[in-house]
Amino acid sequence: MSDTILSIKDLSIQYVSREIGTCRAVNNVSLDIQKGENLGLVGETGAGKTTIALGILRLTPKPQGRVTSGTVEFWGEDLYKKSEAEMRKIRGEKISMIFQDPMTALNPIDPVGDQISEMIWLHEKITKKEAAAKAANMLEMVGIPAARYKEYPHQFSGGMKQRVVIAMALACSPELLIADEPTTALDVTIQAQVLDMMNGLKKELGTSLLLITHDLGVVAEMCDKVAIIYAGEIVEVGTTRHIFKDTRHPYTKGLFGSLPDMNSHSKRLKPIHGLMPDPANLPQGCKFAPRCEFCTERCTKQEQELTAVSPDGHLVRCWRAVEEEGGV
Repeated sequence: MSDTILSIKDLSIQYVSREIGTCRAVNNVSLDIQKGENLGLVGETGAGKTTIALGILRLTPKPQGRVTSGTVEFWGEDLYKKSEAEMRKIRGEKISMIFQDPMTALNPIDPVGDQISEMIWLHEKITKKEAAAKAANMLEMVGIPAARYKEYPHQFSGGMKQRVVIAMALACSPELLIADEPTTALDVTIQAQVLDMMNGLKKELGTSLLLITHDLGVVAEMCDKVAIIYAGEIVEVGTTRHIFKDTRHPYTKGLFGSLPDMNSHSKRLKPIHGLMPDPANLPQGCKFAPRCEFCTERCTKQEQELTAVSPDGHLVRCWRAVEEEGGV
């Protein structure tokens, strides 16, 4: 049996509205995650990261959102061929997601402990009392006293709400965890605890992780592989060493260039000039061309396919990077 737990092939997702027309949020994205592997998905706000995550779980907002092409396979089974009842069994138990905004992820009229225990009770063959005890343990695991079990979301700070959402996602020990900016609202101490907890789960249960983040430091610590996404397309993918030590795509170089460097004497950061293109009006050719200092006429007219630049799985979508290496 293959060790590929999740395989995304040529996934394209669009949002349609009368006001702005058709937004091409995700364009022909292909990714594989192996059992026990951590994959980091990195890109600017609006690049399509969360839409990919929602597409995996078939939670794309309706009726505006629609999957126009591609497949998502979990252990070789196409999730888009399953019924909604089958998907409800998979969500939470097999594939779980830590949502980016804890304010909207929690029900404001139910105690946080009951929200966690309800999911445990629905997916596991245990009594409601046992589910409540496990929910209390999950709260303790993420640094919230079990005594706060019966408190409501409005009684928690933003960071505490995020920890409740993390506890809910980890409660059923999923095989695949999708974490959408899981540490954004947390202070650095709790962030370190959460990352350690995720690593502990990975080692104990062989859980795979799709980590969506802007924090390249978290990626360096947590991930085995990294995919860089821009304007709904994967522009570079490889091992963490590939991305950090052998950076090829100009956009990826720009992301690293905009970070502070303790060894540099420069007084200013080097930003990526310009803005990400409007997904309702994407440019012809390379989507990064309008912001790229190496752009040529060919880049503006014809887009390079995602091409191997090393024999060990380092892929880049850039004419210049591929020609320098000669392709593989």
